[in-house]
Amino acid sequence: MVEQITPQQALERQQAGAVILDVRETDEFAAGHATGAVNIPLSELQSRLGDVPDADDLLVICQAGGRSQQAALWLDQQGVTAANVSGGTFAWASEGLPVD
Repeated sequence: MVEQITPQQALERQQAGAVILDVRETDEFAAGHATGAVNIPLSELQSRLGDVPDADDLLVICQAGGRSQQAALWLDQQGVTAANVSGGTFAWASEGLPVD
């Protein structure tokens, strides 16, 4: 089971050293993303597993939470523990959290 966290919890964990992996497509990412997030689109994740940051605390985000849930489940199957940011970038930005 993938851990579900709120955007506020994600920000707090990021400030403590967690890495946010944004799995939206590059154009979506470029239009606005959580500050400091790393972008690997879900469509490329399997072929770019080696590019996934080696982090003690990996948080996966997308636009609303669906793609990031899929990514976190797949990563878990590969032995990479990751939490899903519920509500995604939409919730992150709606809560006024830092966006680039």
